Amino acid sequence: MTAPALAPRFDALDPNVVEDPYPEYARLRAAGPLCRLGPGSWGVTRFADVTGLQHDPRLGSEFPAGYHEISVGDGPASAFFQRIMLYRDPPDHVRLRRLMSRAFSPAVVRRLRSHIEDLVDELLAPALAAGRMDLVPELAYPLPVRVVCRLMGIPPESTDDVRHHAMNLGRAFTAVVPEHARTEADVAVRWLREHLGALLEQRRSRRGDDLLSRLLDAEESGDTLSADEIVDNTVFSFFAGFETTVHMITTGTAALLAHPDQLARLRADRSLVTTAVDEFLRWDAPIQGTARYVREPIEIGGRTIRTGRVLVLMIGSANHDERRFARPDRLDVGRQDNPHVAFGGGAHLCLGAFLARMEGAVVFDRLARLAVLEPDGPTVREPNTPFRAYASVPVRIGDV
Repeated sequence: MTAPALAPRFDALDPNVVEDPYPEYARLRAAGPLCRLGPGSWGVTRFADVTGLQHDPRLGSEFPAGYHEISVGDGPASAFFQRIMLYRDPPDHVRLRRLMSRAFSPAVVRRLRSHIEDLVDELLAPALAAGRMDLVPELAYPLPVRVVCRLMGIPPESTDDVRHHAMNLGRAFTAVVPEHARTEADVAVRWLREHLGALLEQRRSRRGDDLLSRLLDAEESGDTLSADEIVDNTVFSFFAGFETTVHMITTGTAALLAHPDQLARLRADRSLVTTAVDEFLRWDAPIQGTARYVREPIEIGGRTIRTGRVLVLMIGSANHDERRFARPDRLDVGRQDNPHVAFGGGAHLCLGAFLARMEGAVVFDRLARLAVLEPDGPTVREPNTPFRAYASVPVRIGDV
């Protein structure tokens, strides 16, 4: 039997890839379903393989402790990653997700719509008066952070501090974290645990309509949930509840600015905001890949991946696979057949997907109603993050 050809190597840190990974993804897909990453790790490039593997029981999300220690060291951040539901397999994952999902249920999220609409108008008001804004710090970050703080039960006066530490923790969601970022992540975990732990104690005597209160109710009704699990998974849910939305708003707006014909379509027919949000997620997915631990040998493209290896399901590549998407490199805000995997899939489908879609629909409906929405300088990519993110998206805006 002929051995499979050597798979191509993918360097996610190549500056050209950081700026625009999609031509490289196309090269990788053409070569085969697998590419080589770091030692003992492989990338899965094609849509059919990615979607199939999201449901494959031979893959897990729970990595040995040593993997997290290699990535972020052996401090508080490593312990945090070992406790959150993102890196847990059944039955712990099922137990944690069932409890944490109470904050993100469609019923709970729908009640927030008018609040989200008011927040968008509030955040746009100063920019409309000035005629310009940088979308990243003035809208894309404060909106989802304030919304998720309300869901979590985090008081408004703590929002800025919680956001700062959550962003530092977010930079640790990558394979190998630089030393300075490890320190920041450890500091962030300590601060967030202390802060949310104190809020948790307050809720023991004074319940509210928020996630912390619901988790305490569940704990007292007999569900097995330790205080550490409550705090760490609330921290993770806070992060998960805003990070994808931030980058979806910025990448979507940047896409519209670069494709004025699609902005014109959205202005002419604002009912397209729903399909537009999913198209922005497909077009430039905030999370480009998700790692899985190989628990049993698995064959992909004629190659057997051994137990103990890591497979990275390359979401960004799968979302541009010409085998599944018609004209995948064309932005189409009205795209109908769009089963993108930007929110993952299977048991680990993003907990905040419904919330992110609602926030995106509100934002892009409001932006489409503006008489002026134009670039006010070059967009700037954020290089020091595991996400497809922008540091700056300057725009000129106006209602008349």
